[in-house]
Amino acid sequence: MNTKEVAIVVGSGPGLGNALVRRFAEAGMIVAAVSRKGLGAEDAKYRDSVRGYPCDATIGEQVKTMFDRVSEDLGPPSLVVFNIGTWDRGGILDISDTLFEQAWRTGCFAGFLIGRAAAQSMLKRGRGTIIFSGATGSIRGGAGFAAFAVPKFALRALAQSMARELGPKGLHVAHVILDGMIAQQDDTASATELLPAAIAEAYYQLHRQHRSAWTHEIDLRPSGEGF
Repeated sequence: MNTKEVAIVVGSGPGLGNALVRRFAEAGMIVAAVSRKGLGAEDAKYRDSVRGYPCDATIGEQVKTMFDRVSEDLGPPSLVVFNIGTWDRGGILDISDTLFEQAWRTGCFAGFLIGRAAAQSMLKRGRGTIIFSGATGSIRGGAGFAAFAVPKFALRALAQSMARELGPKGLHVAHVILDGMIAQQDDTASATELLPAAIAEAYYQLHRQHRSAWTHEIDLRPSGEGF
């Protein structure tokens, strides 16, 4: 029987997703790396502590099945990160009905499905951390970015509502505003890019906060980013 903490990273993959998986594995956690393809550890040294699970997070039945499988295989999660979204650009007259709806389903509705499933699992034990990845678009809609900003705004509202409802019940819900471009690799980042490993460290420290001093929202940006 696994006695280690279990983390679920929804949106594992190149860049931040893999950095989160690595950081949690390095901390001694067992990590469920969740993506549409369900790929496992990218690095051989993490194969014993990382397991891949396929899931389309916009489909409620798949989300439920994934959480059930993780709990059965690894144990109930103590940390769940929602780290998926879209990067859809286009003028308001050019955005199709299909694109806008899909952006909302991916960036917001999926967050609701993952957040609800995480809460259902964690409330049984009265503890756990749920983290949502936000962006500059979470607080500011830009020209040509309506399809990106709208789901990000909504995801932030979801995180706020969940934090107020679930905090008194022992669950730490946090929202991270990533204000800047994320480098694909830590060794190639410029002064205006966020390092994936540095972001992952901030997420891990959020999980480790004592409940007497929880942070709900932080904003992370590189030193060269104006704000």
